Amino acid sequence: MAALVTVAVATLPFVHFAYRAPDLRAVVETVNAVIALMVGYLVYGRFRQDRRLQDLLLGLALGTVAVANLVLTAVPEALTLGADTNPSPWAPLAVRLVGTALLTAAALAPARRSLQPRTARLLVLGLLVVVGALAAAGLAWGARLPAAVDPHLVGSAARPSFVAHPVVLAVQVVGAALYAFAAVAFARQADRTRDELIRWVAAGCVLASFARVHYLLLPSLYTQFLYTGDLLRLGFYAFLLVGAAREITTFWQARAQTAVLEDRRRLARDLHDGLIQELSYISAQAHRLTVRPGDPVTVERISAAAGRAVDEARRALVALARSDDEPFPVVLRRAVDEMAARHDVKLVTSLDRRAQADGPLSEALLRITGEAVRNAVRHGGAGRIEVVLDAEPLALTVMDDGAGFDLDSPRSPHGGGFGLTSMRERATGVGAMLTVDSTPGKGTTVRVRWV
Repeated sequence: MAALVTVAVATLPFVHFAYRAPDLRAVVETVNAVIALMVGYLVYGRFRQDRRLQDLLLGLALGTVAVANLVLTAVPEALTLGADTNPSPWAPLAVRLVGTALLTAAALAPARRSLQPRTARLLVLGLLVVVGALAAAGLAWGARLPAAVDPHLVGSAARPSFVAHPVVLAVQVVGAALYAFAAVAFARQADRTRDELIRWVAAGCVLASFARVHYLLLPSLYTQFLYTGDLLRLGFYAFLLVGAAREITTFWQARAQTAVLEDRRRLARDLHDGLIQELSYISAQAHRLTVRPGDPVTVERISAAAGRAVDEARRALVALARSDDEPFPVVLRRAVDEMAARHDVKLVTSLDRRAQADGPLSEALLRITGEAVRNAVRHGGAGRIEVVLDAEPLALTVMDDGAGFDLDSPRSPHGGGFGLTSMRERATGVGAMLTVDSTPGKGTTVRVRWV
């Protein structure tokens, strides 16, 4: 399609290479620079994750052309808009060539080759020195250099006209060749790696290569005109933007799938550590009961284990039915109400609506609350339990008026199995500290806080 457009522009008399639109030219250059910066930032994020040489080179290439488009082209053009003079095009021409070379190097770089941080810093520093030197040279000596293109010939030319300095023509030829080579290399690599961003970069390089062909046929280095090469180059950046959008979409889809898989693993782990263990314990105690029929201790143990198994099953069902965007205080309040009805105890809540807890943190706090309430009812005989949730800093407190217990006693019913050890492990798993204050006859207070 780009080739057909090029042939049409070069042969049809009513289709021109250049259209006078100085303000639109500045807008196009600015849009190109903004897209290059956005996609370059995305590529930099890929580099930080995998430390791949290709991502670093591609990010540096986009940053370089962004500097050429915005700092060396769009800003000077905006400052001279409507004036008879034009800023020197030699500096942006040289910097764009550096960016094109970096893009081609990225296409040639092995897709899986990693880079040491020190080497990456040296590459970035070296590029900054080169771009800074070219920009400074353009500002200092640009007026003394020969005219890159005769501005009086460009405006009147409608057909191919090689009116540029030989160096400019050579740069356009080299740029077209580099972009074409990069397009092929990126396309071949995208077929192997299924990298969505690289695939769109390859397609964009085709448009960029034909844009250089247009610049060769009718060089466009001045501000008063918008050229067909500028439109093709805008298409290159549009393809980059589409590739970045698809990259982001793919990333979030993969992340959502990972989150679902992690939730399934967490649910399986909780069922194994909770429900299955309780059922196994019930089975073992039932076998013991056949040996010693009517043993009241064994019957009590089976009853307690069955209650814990029911609680585990209820928690699993609640976790499956809970909406991801539901505020945690609402979830906690509903869980507390269910426990109050199930255990026939008075539960008083003071929940800060600003408190936030998602994923594993939410699950840990819910399970600690359930364990603390169950221990207070079954072991402490509590008639009133208070649950307090604070937001700043995040903290959970469960207080009861039960019988309490001696923390130093190894025979405490709270001390083993699914009691304090389980709660401490869950708190530690989310980076929190669990403390228990209890005195015989004065109730128990369980606190979870972050330090």
